[in-house]
Amino acid sequence: MKKTIVIILATLVCAGLLIYSGCGSNSDEIVFLLDWTPNTNHTGVYVALEMGYYEEEGLSVSVQQPGDTGTSMLVSAGLAQLGVDFQDQMAYNYEKDINVTAVAAVIQHNTSGIVSLKSQGITSPSKMMDKTYASWELDIEKAIIKEIMENDGGDFSKLKFVPNTVYDVASALQTDVDCVWVFEGWDKLNVELQGVNINYFSFKDFADELDYYTPVIIANNDYLRDNPEQAKAFLRATEKGYRYAIENPEEAARILCKHVPELDERLIKASQIWLADQYIADAQRWGVIEGERWDAFFAWLYEKGILTERTPDGYGFSNDFLTDSSK
Repeated sequence: MKKTIVIILATLVCAGLLIYSGCGSNSDEIVFLLDWTPNTNHTGVYVALEMGYYEEEGLSVSVQQPGDTGTSMLVSAGLAQLGVDFQDQMAYNYEKDINVTAVAAVIQHNTSGIVSLKSQGITSPSKMMDKTYASWELDIEKAIIKEIMENDGGDFSKLKFVPNTVYDVASALQTDVDCVWVFEGWDKLNVELQGVNINYFSFKDFADELDYYTPVIIANNDYLRDNPEQAKAFLRATEKGYRYAIENPEEAARILCKHVPELDERLIKASQIWLADQYIADAQRWGVIEGERWDAFFAWLYEKGILTERTPDGYGFSNDFLTDSSK
């Protein structure tokens, strides 16, 4: 059923009934789908556009937003050659036969965690007991929260889950919501810029398996098979964009705001400076995915019963399309 919906959606798009242009005939044109609205996770792509890095590789790149449909599904259906997704969002790809592969890590480590008002005293996962958590009600989400609470000696059953899609974390924390899942380089910084006193802890500090890759650049498998050199060219240019952002975070922030003027310049600058140390972190180079860490997260999901099938080691990612961007 899921595959049928994808095929129908792809047909509608190629017929021009939706906004995507991924079915274009020009082989040098690449449609790149974001995971949501533009932010500093995507800066390297916008820098590459601004600085002409894609043009130097003979590519014309169009950056688009995915709407309410997941990027992996749209890229799998051929509506775009490449896009941005998250390893936790890709967890079901094997079971659903989604036709994509992660080809580069945008950020080397999981920068997500839990934020709360300092007055709540939630300094570690066990302190979430008897508190209220704003939840998307996802199985993976609940398994992650359960893991960190129990690893910290807490009782998961004593956490109250409240269905709540939070768009403004600072405002949500002033309601009956005590704690929220956020990304450190975005929502946490935004709350701090508003002068709110908070506590924060990272998931990866309480379980090695939760240091998964988020976000990643994905590509359609058929595209990778038929256009390996073009995929390498795209990633070379994109890596140059992220390296520029690492070396020139304030200028990279200005470039992102130029392309997306509705963004908060103060937040973008702060986020860009913070992420400059996160894009590569302790890796040998930008984009590389460590197989042992990638596999460990999927194995953990199977062990916890989130996945009904064990994914083969090495499934879902490849470093084969990363080449030296300095050449």
